[in-house]
Order: sequence, then structure tokens, then C-alpha cells
Amino acid sequence: MKTNIIYNGDCIKILNDKILPGSVSLIFADPPYNLSGNGLKWKGNKTGGDWYMVDEKWDKMPEKKYFKFTQDWIKASYRVLKEGGSIYISCTYHNIGEILVVLKKTGFKINNIITWQKTNAMPNMTKRLFTHSTEFIVWAVKGKGWVFNYEDLKKLNPERQKNGSLKQMRDVWQFPLVQGKERLRGKDGRALHPTQKPEEMLKRIVLASSKEDDVVLDPFLGSGTTAVVAHRLGRKWIGIEKEKSYIKAAQYRMSF
Repeated sequence: MKTNIIYNGDCIKILNDKILPGSVSLIFADPPYNLSGNGLKWKGNKTGGDWYMVDEKWDKMPEKKYFKFTQDWIKASYRVLKEGGSIYISCTYHNIGEILVVLKKTGFKINNIITWQKTNAMPNMTKRLFTHSTEFIVWAVKGKGWVFNYEDLKKLNPERQKNGSLKQMRDVWQFPLVQGKERLRGKDGRALHPTQKPEEMLKRIVLASSKEDDVVLDPFLGSGTTAVVAHRLGRKWIGIEKEKSYIKAAQYRMSF
């Protein structure tokens, strides 16, 4: 089986046809949230520059189709994971229900729901809701004997005990939306990928639930963050991405 490779195409088909059963130690997935369609934007925002809500074809599905899609890619992910392998799925309150139901029906054990508190979240435009400043990462495992590098996470944890000693990592992570040099941008200055995840998030996940030379897979590779971090930490990686424009950006980014 090939590793350190990006497959272009449908993740469900590639997971079933190209990836060997029980060959992957860790999956990170940032699937479509199915939120596109309203075209909201905020130009001239003084706190973070122009803002555009995700409005992509790949993020638009009827509800029944979206649920079936969620079932199919999670089932295919279960197939390729090793016994004791982990899957981390990024989501919001919009799609966490489907994800939790499908994970349980597929046979996964849910270990944690991590809350990502975005320290630079966009203000609420409508002024009719609490400002959305969080996303979630569901951590689930296949079978028993999963990897959890407890001591490594304590060293990585920026929080400390009152006496300065190391502290257990909690299930609330605070860091900003991707910005500055880490944010990939197109020629027009807009974000190249609308949901680029922070490298710090992937660093915690890869260090928590894999060992050196393990295979880390991302079925929605996007801008390539998972591959970049996995490579940096001495893991093998496999990426799957449907959009060729994102693959081009990820390949440029991964010119190791």
C-alpha cells in the first residue's frame, strides 16, 4: 500500500478500493459541515478583515443524502483502521448529531468530545444569537488497546499547575482560527481553503493517538495540514481530496 501520497477522488471509493483493511492507525477527518448556501459575507469587518461564510458546492447536500454520505465514509474509515485505531472528526453543532449516531451504529467507542474554543471567533452578524466561538472534535476508537500518549500531551499542554509542574490536557482547547503566515491565501487575498485547520490542533491529535512510523490518514485533506504535521512528527500519511485546486495548494505546501 502506498503512503505519503494524495489520492484525487471520492474518499468513500478510495477508502474501499485503495486502502488495505486494518492498515491505518489514526484518521483525522474534517468533513463537509453541510452549511453552505446562504452566501453571508461581512466586508470591512474591523476585528479580522473581510469575512465570507463557506459557500462551496462540496458543502451542499440534501439532509438524507448528507446522512447517507456520513454513514458511508465513516463505515469505510472503520474498515481501514487497525484494531485499537483512533478517528478524530471535526464538526459543529450542525452535524455532530449525525456523526455521533453513525459512529455508534458502526461500532466505534466514543472517548471524548473535545471543544475547540476559538480565541478570535467572528462576531455575530444577526445580533439574535450567542456568538458562535466553538467547534468540536469527536474522538472515537475501534476496539480496545488504543494509543494515548498521556505524558507527551502533558508536556505539550500550555497550562501548568500552580507550582509550575505539568498538567493533564483537558478536553477544551483554546487557540485561534488560522491566521498570519500559516493561512494559505489565493491571489485575491482571500483564504485559499475556507476551513483550514490550525497546525496546533493536528499536532495534539497526531501526538496523542499515534506512534512514529504509524500511518495517519485524512479523507478530506483540503489544504494539507494533516500531511504536513504527520510528516513533521515522523509518521507516514495518506491524503484523499476531491478538489484539484486544494491538492495543488497542499502539494506546494508539502514541498519538504
